[in-house]
Amino acid sequence: MDNVAVVVEDRPPADEPDLLGLSEGIAKTERENYSGVLPARITLFRGTIESEAGDDDEELRAVIAETVVHEVAHHFGISDERLEGLGWD
Repeated sequence: MDNVAVVVEDRPPADEPDLLGLSEGIAKTERENYSGVLPARITLFRGTIESEAGDDDEELRAVIAETVVHEVAHHFGISDERLEGLGWD
């Protein structure tokens, strides 16, 4: 991966309170002339991820890993439907 920032924020946007992660930017599969464009951004939302995992450290690691895979897939242009078809729902 290049030209992508990965950040952690405390909470997701108010209009999407259950969001675990978010991929923003132009997917690698859709890039043509990419010079001068801000880096893509993958954001993980700490509060939602911790709520999803509960008090189980192993589950926390699993939720983080699944969220990262999901958002990196979006970075490479893989849709939610395709991820679901691959068993990543």
